[in-house]
Amino acid sequence: MKFPFDEPKNVAVFTCVHVLENVEDICYVTHDEDDGAWQFLCGQMHEGAEVRIVSLREIFNLDSSVGSLSNMPLGCGAVRDDKFSPWRGFKK
Repeated sequence: MKFPFDEPKNVAVFTCVHVLENVEDICYVTHDEDDGAWQFLCGQMHEGAEVRIVSLREIFNLDSSVGSLSNMPLGCGAVRDDKFSPWRGFKK
């Protein structure tokens, strides 16, 4: 699949150790209104030590289904139950 995001592939995004270690699926995504940052998380509560900064390309390589969210407006997010479930959008 072609990289669908408008941001550069090497832009820094937030994720969690659970996603990076393939322990949990990406089930919570936000596109922050204040700074345009993306967050790709598992949906659990996290301690600061569990947060990681990686490239958008790394997230896309882990789960290309997040590409369907590439046009998500600032200040919005999406959740799903697991990687086989559809995304449900929300406004922050």
